[in-house]
This record gives sequence, C-alpha cells and structure tokens, in this order.
Amino acid sequence: MAAICSHSTLRSDKNSLPTHFYSARSLRRSVKFFGELSGFSVAYPRRFPAGFPSISCQSSATYPPSVVSQVKAEKKDFLHLSDFDKSTLLKILDRAVEVKARLKSGDRTFLPFKGKTMAMIFAKPSMRTRVSFETGFFLLGGHAIYLGPDTIQMGKREETRDIARVLSRYNDVIMARVFGHQDILDLAKYATVPVINGLSDYNHPCQVMADALTMIEHIGKLEGTKVVYVGDGNNMVHSWLLLASVIPFHFVCACPKGFEPDKHTVDKARQAGVSKIEITNDPKEAVKGADVVYSDVWASMGQKEEAEYRRQAFQGFQVNEELMNLAGSKAYFMHCLPAERGVEVTDEVIEAPNSIVFPQAENRMHAQNAIMLHVLGL
Repeated sequence: MAAICSHSTLRSDKNSLPTHFYSARSLRRSVKFFGELSGFSVAYPRRFPAGFPSISCQSSATYPPSVVSQVKAEKKDFLHLSDFDKSTLLKILDRAVEVKARLKSGDRTFLPFKGKTMAMIFAKPSMRTRVSFETGFFLLGGHAIYLGPDTIQMGKREETRDIARVLSRYNDVIMARVFGHQDILDLAKYATVPVINGLSDYNHPCQVMADALTMIEHIGKLEGTKVVYVGDGNNMVHSWLLLASVIPFHFVCACPKGFEPDKHTVDKARQAGVSKIEITNDPKEAVKGADVVYSDVWASMGQKEEAEYRRQAFQGFQVNEELMNLAGSKAYFMHCLPAERGVEVTDEVIEAPNSIVFPQAENRMHAQNAIMLHVLGL
C-alpha cells in the first residue's frame, strides 16, 4: 500500500522536496520529518494505523499565487542592456575584470556555481556561445547542459511556455540562443529562474558586454569613446544602441541604404539623451577619429540565401587597410566572429597589431561569468 504524490503540484526549487512513492514502512520513518521540514500538511488516512501520518499533495504543497508572483518579481533576467542602469552594467563589468583575474592567475577555488545547473538552449548553433558559457559555468563550479536545435525544437515539438516551466524545475538558470526575439521574451515570461539572452535576431547583449570589457582593457575606458560599426544594421547594432542609451559614448552605424537598424531602437537610443548617435551611409567619413572600428558578417545565419545580393549591396563597406588608415593609428579593430575574411574584412586588418578580435572573443566567457553571477545574485 502506498501514498502517491503528483509531481505536477510541486515546484522543483531549493525550497521544495522531490516526491516519491512511499511504502508504509518508509513513511513511518520519514514522512513526519519531511512534512515538518517542507511545510506539507499532514493527514491521517483511514487505512493506516491511528497516529500514522501521510503527505497530502492535493493543495497544501503548491505555492499560492502571491508567492509565485513574488518569485517572478525577484527573478533577474538578462535580455536587453537597456533593462539596466549605468551603475549596474559597470558593476557587472567590474566583476568580470575581478573574476577574469582570478581565473588567469590559476586560482580554481572560486566555485560560486557549485551544485548549480544551467540549461543552454541552442535553436541557432554557435561555437563561441556554447564553449564560453559551458566552460565558464564549469570553471566556477557548475554544470551546463547543451540542448541543441534538434533536441527541443522549441515552438515546434513543444511550446516555449512549457519548455520554460519544465526547465525551471530542473535548473538554476536558462541561457537561450534563438532566432525570433519573441522566443526569448516568452522564455523569460514563463520561467521561474533567470533567463539569459545568448542571442536573438533582435539583439546580442552578452557580446556587447564582452566588447565593452575589451575596450576597458585596451583603451582604458568605455565612456566618451567613439565606436564606429561598419556593415549591416543588424542585432549587433541594436545591442550597441541599447548600450548607448545607458552609458555615454559616441556610436556611429555606417551601413548601405536600405540596411539601417530598426528605427524604433535608434529613436529610443536618441531619446535617452545619453550618447551621440549617428546613422550614415558614408563609412569613410564615419571612421575618422574612431577609437574602435567594428564589423560583422554581411549575411547572418538565416540570410545566407541573400549572401551574393548583399555582397553587391555592401560594396565600399569592407573594412580594409585604407579604411583603418582613415580611422587613425589609435583605432582598434573589433569583430564579433565568425568572420568571412576577404568579404566584410580583409585578412590584413584582422591580423594587424591593432586588431583585438581574439581578446574580444575570450572576453565572452569572462563577461558572461559576471552576468551569470549577477542574475543568480552571487
């Protein structure tokens, strides 16, 4: 004879206990302790001897709506850079510097993620995003679980809202790299653990945090610099614009006509009144006096069928030695990778001494470590 509890009535977080099938003998030994520890109500069924308790799983084991609302209100997500104030973003960057120094020194005693797991959803594959998140989480003591494009098929095999609620019961944090930005918003809406935007078609906040960290290391500051992005007005540009709405610097996007960034995002950045924002179709004029010249592929994942058309449309927007010379000797070159050498950037530029592309790639891990520490409140 057994008392049966349904998993559907229980939240799987650190404050709740897993449900099992208890025999009468095991219940005698443990149910009183479990009941008192977890706050479950204790009933006395007619089939058990008098005084013998059992767990009631009908209603008392579930969290009331007020508690669920409180959990959602306290949950920290990392979806857009403009969700944070300047102080918070700078504190995350300071933490990245600190944790990077510990790891580079060989110190492996800092294990804040010990006993924690992270679900990594990859609707869109990536080398840097997977390796940087998985390695970083491991180095700080945690375990990351890779869920590739064929594993979940989010929105096709299973609804995003269901995936969010299930993964929240197994994991302490969710990172997702997706196509549609709505998928990130839906994950955050329904998850009860923090959700980190590892990339969407709209923005890429983790990459720009790594870029900001790299600029601080090489230029000595982020505020007051001039960043000139040359290429397509894509999710990377949106991320820079959202950062510019919080932290003051001069941001210029030089792109061909018809490939400008989202107008609403541009307007939002300008209306914030924090940074100088320019959108231009003249890359040669744009790069003059730049601290950073930044490039990305002209045809992102999901746009490869447009690659040849885009190559024609983007003539004159390649970052080459001539363009870098116009920027000046103090200008650094940055690229979020992967790069199509010979297309949006020449081999000479990406291999030049003032190219900081690979320190920038390394900093994905360090910036993301700091982001994960922030969302987990550690």
